Amino acid sequence: MSLTSALSVSSPDPSYWHGLNPAQRAAVEVQDGPVLVLAGAGTGKTRVLTARLVHLLATGRAYPAQILAVTFTNKAAGEIRARAAQMLGRSVEGWFLGTFHALAARLLRPHAERVGLTPSFTILGDDDQQRLIKQLLSIENIDEKRSPPRAVLAVISRWKDRGLLPHEVAGEKGSLADGKMPKLYAAYQKRLLELNACDFGDLLLHHLTLLRKNPDILAELHARFRYIMVDEYQDTNTVQYLWLRLLAQAHKNICCVGDEDQSIYGWRGAEIGNILRFEEDFPGATVVRLEQNYRSTGHILAAAGHIIANNSMRLGKVLWTSADMGEPVRVQSLWDGEEEARWVADEIENLRKQGVSLNEMAVMVRAGFQTRAFEERFIQIGLPYRVLVGLRFYERIEIRDAMAYLRLIVSPEDDLAFERIINTPKRGIGPSAIQQLGSFSKAHSVSLMEATARLVETDALKPKLRQTLRGLLQGFARWRGLLDHLPHAEVAQIALDESGYTGMWQADKAPEAPGRLDNLKELVGAMAEFDTLPAFLEHVALVLDATTQKEGEQVSLMTLHGAKGLEFDIVFLPGWEEEIFPSRRAIDGNGTAGLEEERRLAYVGITRAKKQALISHVSNRLLYGNWMNPMPSRFLDELPEAHVTRVSRLGNGSRAGQRFESKREKESHPPPLWEQISARSPDRASLSPRPVHPIQIEGHATPVPTHRPDGAFAVGDRITHEKFGMGTLRRIEGDKLEVAFDKKGTLKLMARFVKKA
Repeated sequence: MSLTSALSVSSPDPSYWHGLNPAQRAAVEVQDGPVLVLAGAGTGKTRVLTARLVHLLATGRAYPAQILAVTFTNKAAGEIRARAAQMLGRSVEGWFLGTFHALAARLLRPHAERVGLTPSFTILGDDDQQRLIKQLLSIENIDEKRSPPRAVLAVISRWKDRGLLPHEVAGEKGSLADGKMPKLYAAYQKRLLELNACDFGDLLLHHLTLLRKNPDILAELHARFRYIMVDEYQDTNTVQYLWLRLLAQAHKNICCVGDEDQSIYGWRGAEIGNILRFEEDFPGATVVRLEQNYRSTGHILAAAGHIIANNSMRLGKVLWTSADMGEPVRVQSLWDGEEEARWVADEIENLRKQGVSLNEMAVMVRAGFQTRAFEERFIQIGLPYRVLVGLRFYERIEIRDAMAYLRLIVSPEDDLAFERIINTPKRGIGPSAIQQLGSFSKAHSVSLMEATARLVETDALKPKLRQTLRGLLQGFARWRGLLDHLPHAEVAQIALDESGYTGMWQADKAPEAPGRLDNLKELVGAMAEFDTLPAFLEHVALVLDATTQKEGEQVSLMTLHGAKGLEFDIVFLPGWEEEIFPSRRAIDGNGTAGLEEERRLAYVGITRAKKQALISHVSNRLLYGNWMNPMPSRFLDELPEAHVTRVSRLGNGSRAGQRFESKREKESHPPPLWEQISARSPDRASLSPRPVHPIQIEGHATPVPTHRPDGAFAVGDRITHEKFGMGTLRRIEGDKLEVAFDKKGTLKLMARFVKKA
């Protein structure tokens, strides 16, 4: 049927055409053959997807059951379903619209016997999968502590995402599970079949295997599905790609909608190459670019476009808007992380006074550990906030576990904390042993830790269990004693290391494990700001009490990975510094590909903003308890000057509107030494002094002080410095001192760095 005759089937001007721009209309009209719709951020992707579906039905090209429409989330499927019903004036029944997993399960059940299952097969959840892996590890005499079930499952899941069966991974042994991963994978799959069960990865893998081995079933689906549509094609992994190609072989009427510039999930298996080679996979494909943006201002789009243009792995498009240019993207240079959190909170409060809803403001960070500083500042000033796509910092499992260890060091009577960590990490202390300890505790009216201490001196417990528990008790006694000699942050790190808790996450190969380790480092680093461990624990208790969810407007706080698909009037993008963003881990692990994915994250972050994007970076960052002097992110140099306002609060006084020097300029023309040392925000003097990153002076590292100067200095005074030791004051220039140190020679530094001997 020609396009002209098809359109005549429906009304001359159907409602779903209304408001479509020329590119969107072209994406809807080209129905036959392979089509790639490159939908830039904010260009109306969902509307085009829905209009294509409705057009197929309205023109009689296909019945609902002849369309396979694949989304990545149930939410997206529900939105398309609702919009289509609204456009058609009726609900649509019988079509295949849903997520990859849901559709694969639906198509697999009628033929489940051919892959060794029955149609009533069970889909196992995470707990059941781990329980099954534990059994297999036990059979193979593999230590769970060194090879956590979650880590084993993560490797198996990645193999399934790549479409690999057990016999196809024989050469990929690795070090996990004593090199027995391929054997465990085969045993795991065999056991699943015996249980008439599968995990989520099996749904697509089994169906792909079914179609490859059964031409009759493949031919049946080819006859059924005349049209295939795929949302978020840039996020597909290998097995999804292979499955779609197989189903599209016959008619080749496949339309994939996506944006290579928003491919940010490589760490969980997404293959950007799938969208980049679409025209190779489907020769003669029509490519439609959606470039008119309906979300952001001109300055925001230009800034994002200049950054993403530095990527080589892209098909290319230029977003534009008919809206106003709006405000330039603001790049704010700040002194340290504390000032950054304070600045963001102050800006939010100012915008709130101007009538901007808190619901229309968001703070987007590169990594989860970065949320802590903002959460604490928001709580301190009573600013309502929500954490999207994840838990608040102190509610995360690794933080709660670590806090339980710290609580027990301070308060051995804390039974709730004891119950939480007694077998975390795994120590072979089962429910019956814990019940025995609990019964003794109640019978003798003592804490669980005291009950444990008494029972290990008896024969009531098995020898191995007694030894394990005695070692745990000795650990807590040792850590408690260390508080008298070492800083509490150092004791906390020792406790987490010696207890095996840090090692548990280091051994975990799950994608989220590195982030959990980062969170633990952030926790330990944050402790250094408090005088004692009890003071820190009290602070956290107050924070948790203040984070009770409240109704009403709230600022959104999230990671950049969790921001995709969202939009806000005002977006804050803090922490744009080398090693944080772009992430050093991403670049070290994946080289250029990792850097380009980081750049796509920057693009996603900026394009979430409708009216204003505010980027910030700092000169001093307390990271994992250590002060560092980070370079500005390379992405800041990629921003176009015509669309950016750069503002600095470094040096003596605010220099609003002054362009800050790029990192390349700083390298060739470093600021004067005095400016490096004395740089501080205007209101820094009113705050309690804190250490910052050591500054290099004549080959030595000079820590910024942890105290205020203790009175007037005079030439000849004996001076002491934390790093350089004793010295004699030779010259005074205002608050600048020249000191002849006994062992380090003569150095110049600020008065606040030293005190009288």
